[in-house]
Amino acid sequence: MKTKHLFLTLLSIVSFLFTTQNLPAQSTQKGKSTVTFYVDDMNCKNCQAKIEKNIAFEKGVTDLKCNLDEKTVEVTYKTNKTSPENLKKGFDKLGMPAVEADSVKVAKPE
Repeated sequence: MKTKHLFLTLLSIVSFLFTTQNLPAQSTQKGKSTVTFYVDDMNCKNCQAKIEKNIAFEKGVTDLKCNLDEKTVEVTYKTNKTSPENLKKGFDKLGMPAVEADSVKVAKPE
């Protein structure tokens, strides 16, 4: 009986160690934020490609998703590396001014 109990305890410890080693570190999500920009001048696939090529390489950007139909760009970035203001400057350099989508009310056609 003691051997069985010892074996189950050892098995649970090993399985716990194995599962915790395969989990992503929680710190990878800390320090990241996502902001959505509305880019009125993004009218075609070339504009979208220009944004994807340039904004994705701004300092601190970890992910970028463009939606041409809604003219929005969702940017995930490291908060200790950049800010929404710095990202707006990146859009300005491209000649495509951007505003945070939360501050814009766009009338959708009915």
